Amino acid sequence: MLRSLFIQNFVLIDSLDIQFDNGFSVITGETGAGKSIILGALSLVLGQRADGKSIKNGSDKCVIEATFDVSKYQLEEFFHVNDLEYDPEICILRRELFASGKSRAFVNDSPVPLIVMKELGSRLIDIHSQHQNLLLGDNRFQMKVIDVMAENEILLILYRKEYQRYLSLKRELKDLTEKADQNRQEEDYIRFQLEQLTDAHLVAGEQEELEQELETLSHAEDIKGSLYKITELLNGEEQGSVQLIKEALSTADSLERFYPKAREIAERLRSAYIDLNDLASETDVLKEDVEFNPERLEWVNERLNTLYTLEQKHRVPTVEELIAIQDKYTEQLHDIDSFDEQIEGIKAQLEISYQELLQQAAVLSEQRKIASKAIASQLVKMVIPLGMPNVRFAVDFVARPEPESDGMDDIRFLFSANKSGELQPVAQTASGGEISRLMLCIKAMIAGFTALPAIIFDEVDTGVSGDIADKMGDIMQDLGTKMQVITITHLPQIAAKGKDHFFVYKEDTTERTITRIKKLNKEERVKEVARMLSGASLTGASIANAKELLKTKR
Repeated sequence: MLRSLFIQNFVLIDSLDIQFDNGFSVITGETGAGKSIILGALSLVLGQRADGKSIKNGSDKCVIEATFDVSKYQLEEFFHVNDLEYDPEICILRRELFASGKSRAFVNDSPVPLIVMKELGSRLIDIHSQHQNLLLGDNRFQMKVIDVMAENEILLILYRKEYQRYLSLKRELKDLTEKADQNRQEEDYIRFQLEQLTDAHLVAGEQEELEQELETLSHAEDIKGSLYKITELLNGEEQGSVQLIKEALSTADSLERFYPKAREIAERLRSAYIDLNDLASETDVLKEDVEFNPERLEWVNERLNTLYTLEQKHRVPTVEELIAIQDKYTEQLHDIDSFDEQIEGIKAQLEISYQELLQQAAVLSEQRKIASKAIASQLVKMVIPLGMPNVRFAVDFVARPEPESDGMDDIRFLFSANKSGELQPVAQTASGGEISRLMLCIKAMIAGFTALPAIIFDEVDTGVSGDIADKMGDIMQDLGTKMQVITITHLPQIAAKGKDHFFVYKEDTTERTITRIKKLNKEERVKEVARMLSGASLTGASIANAKELLKTKR
């Protein structure tokens, strides 16, 4: 519900701060006093577009701020989706307009795009005027009315859960089919590439080993000659280092008898002798193992050329990465071979989900058809006393070709104000006044089933009077027991039924004319209702009539 509305520097308004209560409130005032200006300010803070003309002359900035009690509206998800700070009790919408033409919108002091403010505003308050018939002609609104009256909330939750699964399966099938088609187009290419890699019999670490072997084979004669030379230098019969160390060891051993330090020298020489003798034996064996093998050299060159060619072709530097590409191609071919099986599996799941959707949609449709008959009957009973004695109303159902998020039903509210008139969609045939009365009755019917946004009726009583006005007032008063209702009216019969009564008036100052609003006390209210009954001149009869009307207020 709307708790308060603050307006500063808007058109003829200098500064207003209006506090609202729950229930049924009325706003009255003479024509031109500024009731529509207040409503215009509220529309702006609910996300309507504005221009520089909205700002009071001489001001640089206009501010409009509306505070709402949101405890019944379950808006946490909306705030989460739009990354806004959520307060489960209070929500503040603020709009700032500048003379330059710029404007800013805020929700709980966080800047937001105007579209976010507009969407949130539509969930908090519904401004309904005599000419605002689009909502009643909106099939989504009509469907919501029926679902509310049919108490389909649980059925819709279950249906939408299955609908999301159905959509997910459709997307999965589409993606898999596209992937299969794309991969099949590349299948020959993939098989050719994989065959080349497979035929190469790739082995991790092979390239490094072959490159080292190539170096050895390419320098076989040099290696063999060098090893022979090392062996001769170590163990040659005449000047080999092993033989010389052996002689030195023998000399150290003979010296040990009369020179104790010679023992350490002998040990070190003995160790060197053993190491170099082993090394000489090893190099002698190694030189015999090294042979120039032109056939092996040719094979190694060819093998490395194969590896280098594949690496260059696939733009990778190692055999290990070639193996990874080979594994990827193997997996792709496996997927291609299994696509048909996967697609058939998803199609089977999709068909099960589709049949489940149809079954749940049929239950929803049946519940809606039952509720629609009760709605039509109850609506006609409520509307007949409001000056439409020959009204006829029905709900038309047409099956959709495919499931949608709210079922398989397309519906239309059909209406005729005449006995012989053909039933037609309500937005096409009902007048502005008839639309207003229909909407009033529909809101009254569904208010007991769900938490509706607060509603403002802007002179929806235009063109009615007397007993009809009294009955419209009764409906609004009853509606006010279930939700917040604010009505701008010129009729005393309706004004007298409000719990709170606000009066809009103009005040002339030395510089300008400004619009004011005040909440009337009991005595002021009697005078205002009397004015509405008799005009500017109050009479004893009008005062008495006003008091009598106010007694009917519950």
